[in-house]
Parts: sequence; C-alpha cells; structure tokens
Amino acid sequence: MFTTIFYQPILNLFIFIYNLVPGGDIGWAVLAFTVLIKAVLWPVSGRALKSQKALQSLQPKIDELKKQHAGNKEVMTKEMMALYKQEKINPLSSCLPLLIQLPFLWAIFRVFRDELGGQISGLIYSFIHNPGQLNSLAFSLLDFSKPNIPLAILAGAAQFVQAKMLPMAKPAIKSDGSKDENMAAMMNKQMVYIFPVLTVVICLSLPSGLAFYWFLTTLLTIGQQMLVFKKDKQ
Repeated sequence: MFTTIFYQPILNLFIFIYNLVPGGDIGWAVLAFTVLIKAVLWPVSGRALKSQKALQSLQPKIDELKKQHAGNKEVMTKEMMALYKQEKINPLSSCLPLLIQLPFLWAIFRVFRDELGGQISGLIYSFIHNPGQLNSLAFSLLDFSKPNIPLAILAGAAQFVQAKMLPMAKPAIKSDGSKDENMAAMMNKQMVYIFPVLTVVICLSLPSGLAFYWFLTTLLTIGQQMLVFKKDKQ
C-alpha cells in the first residue's frame, strides 16, 4: 500500500523531472524535484509554523495558569483546554501537519537510497520514459550515490539556522510548578544543537543526493519561516 500510494508516484515524478533536465544532470533534477515537493507541502508546513507561533504567543498565559494551579493538575488542565478553546487554537495542530509529511519524506528517502547509482526499479508508469539507470554525477562534480562531507555539514548548518529561528520555550521563574517548564526549555535548547549534529551524522551515512535534498528543503523552510513570522509581526 505504501509503495502504491507514496513511493511509486514520487519515484515516477522524479524520473519524469530527470528526463526533462537537459543532459540528464541529476543535480538539477534534485533541485527541481525539491522545489516542487516543497510547493506541494507548503500549505501543510505553513499551518504547522503558524500553530507553533500561536502556541508560543499563549505561553505567558499558560505559565500564569500553571502558577495559579500548581497544586491541582486536573484544574490546570481544564483551564488550559478552556484557554485553547477561547483562543481557537488546537494544541495538536502544530504536530499533525508534520505527521502528514512523514510518509512523503520516507518515500523520498527510499527513492534516493534505492534508485541512485543503480538500475531503476520496475515501478515506472507506462507513460513515463525509463532511462534504465540514473547518472549519479551531479553538476559534473559530485557523485550523488555516495556520501559527501561538505554537503552533510551544509545540511547540518541549515538545520541549526532553522532551529534557532523557531520560537523556543523560555525557562520559568522558580516556583512550585516551574519544574516542567524548565525541563521543556532545556530540552528545546539542547535540540537546537543536537539535531543539527544528528543531521550531519545521518547525512554522512546516506547518498549525498539525499543530503542535497535535505539542505535545499531546509533552506526553503527557512524562507517560509521568515515569511510566516514576518506576517505574524505585521
């Protein structure tokens, strides 16, 4: 089912773009493919960013409720739900759009892992020309079928910039109910540094074509974040 709904359509879309690129340069094919996928998922990721921003704007009110009802979690939970309802914000709305994107991301990962540098699988639609094998040399410089250290570092650096732009939970003033807030703030701060490092490590074990896709997608996400946050300030 996953292959039919996600993997096969994404594979055929990539092969279609690859066939259109003059000279069959896989670097330009990945660039065009990345922009197209980001355009398709733009509304979904945009809603996730807006939800994150909206939840962050409520943080002072949430902190106040936690202080008021520090000794009664049941009342605190009810008050928080009432606050979300009053502000018309779904606390899960920032997570759901990201979950929707996961099958697409996994399919893209498998396409790059399985198809680069080898024979193309027999899942190509009849109306799509099958080139037989993808030329993994990108821009006449990089072999996208093998890991590449500079691309992995670029992907990690872009991930760091993106994480630094996101609204972060701030440490709470010490009180009886501040333990959870401080823990969340500490975890958020650690993820700003840990996730980019993990990105580099992961990209060093994958075909550099996927690292290039990751880098480009992160750059486009940074641009989208700038637009969303700018509109929010206005």
